[in-house]
Amino acid sequence: MTTRTHPARAARRGASLLAVACATVLSATAFAGRAVAEDGAPAQVIEIADGQLDWGVKESFRRYLTGPIAGGSAEVSAGAETTENGYRFTGGSGSYDLATHGVTTAFDGAVHFTGHHGALDLKLADLRVVTEGTEGRILADVTVAGATTEDVAFATLDLTGTSPGRGEDGAMVFADIPATLTADGATAFAYNGSPMYDEGTELDPATLTVTPAAGGEDPGTGNPGDTGGTEGAGGSEGTGGTGGTGGTGGTGGTGGSEEPEALAGPIVDGRLDWGVKESFRSYVTGPVAGGEVALTGGATELADGYRFPDATGALDTEAATLDSAFAGGVRFTGHEGQLDLRFSAFGVEVENGEGALVADVSSKDRDSGEVTEYTDLTVAALDVPADALNPEGDVLALDGVPATLTAEGAEAFGGFYEAGEELDPVSISLALSEDARLPDGEGGVDGGGSDGATGGLGPQGGASGGALAATGAGSQEAALLGAAGALALGGLAAVRYARVRRLA
Repeated sequence: MTTRTHPARAARRGASLLAVACATVLSATAFAGRAVAEDGAPAQVIEIADGQLDWGVKESFRRYLTGPIAGGSAEVSAGAETTENGYRFTGGSGSYDLATHGVTTAFDGAVHFTGHHGALDLKLADLRVVTEGTEGRILADVTVAGATTEDVAFATLDLTGTSPGRGEDGAMVFADIPATLTADGATAFAYNGSPMYDEGTELDPATLTVTPAAGGEDPGTGNPGDTGGTEGAGGSEGTGGTGGTGGTGGTGGTGGSEEPEALAGPIVDGRLDWGVKESFRSYVTGPVAGGEVALTGGATELADGYRFPDATGALDTEAATLDSAFAGGVRFTGHEGQLDLRFSAFGVEVENGEGALVADVSSKDRDSGEVTEYTDLTVAALDVPADALNPEGDVLALDGVPATLTAEGAEAFGGFYEAGEELDPVSISLALSEDARLPDGEGGVDGGGSDGATGGLGPQGGASGGALAATGAGSQEAALLGAAGALALGGLAAVRYARVRRLA
């Protein structure tokens, strides 16, 4: 079996996902107020009201410390807790900067490692997590044998594969972030003056949980005047300023615009509707291929395709970026098993005015029978309107977005379709808060998370006799293609998504 990935493209998606997600409205009141800079412009900083860091430092070190050789112990204090997999540092507070997509969170608590009758003495306190782009750091005040060094960059964090999950009370959970020991961390990890581990040593992964502040003040779209301009909707401030919406009161308020407020944050639910290609579905279940379609992982069947549920990801309307991932998969089989093509881990991405549909794909070579797995491959380019990423309320809906096969997708299809071939349109509905209601959509037949076949969908889109439509071939030629070239289907796919996702 061959596995192909595109790490460079994958990294692009993770660059801002952690930071962007920290800025969202997870509930109706999740946005905090934006600070006002000295020049009067909004600083666009979102406060983090609570958080915790779960991190075990290094499991093998913990075992060594408490084992018979070191004969030591680890003691937590100042709000830290011992967990099954290490330690929990609580009371997190900090901020997210919309301009830089940087997150800074500080935590209460400390852990003190001692062993070898006191010769090994290491304490980590006042831990902080700082991120920017795909990189992050765990900083701590480090005490070695009684001497304290503040703000030591103890570990680096790799955020390229990090996606937000949901925790209690609207919290965002970023689980199992890879951590690596820094040079300064290696110096601190010393026994009898010698480092126990080298720079670059893999440490325990870290899990970050943060909750944005609720409520907050918004200065509105108008600038308050010196003699009493309004800040926000409603009440007046100072003398002569009358209440109004959008900063209309006061001598300095000139009236606010009705532009929608910029949102940045995680997606809490949603769905993707897509049928791959109508003529391909008809071909697979027709008399030539004699195959079937099976749905997995909660995917359901629609009259014109399939629905993939449980969306996660992040949306930033100010930067006009969207990263979304969906559960479920679809498997096409035919020609007595010679054709075997699976799609899973779908994602829709929009960045720099360009849209992409990505997926993990598994396909079988018709001659050798070898299975090739593609991770994070761009199946289609999406023609997303420039103003499409503007949600109504707490729901973003993109309906019938045109999808075009990419060159990479065409190659993975064994050249059966050419680049630029029109695929079925893509529709997504995304909930941006727990209270959001997705629009009513077509009901589906639950795939049940098993490889249950949907059966023949019947010829659609003018397909005749099960022949693959829109190839320019007659029925006999299409039948020959089905017996020969059609089985060269590779994995439909191409990259942009950062999560390393596994096939359903």
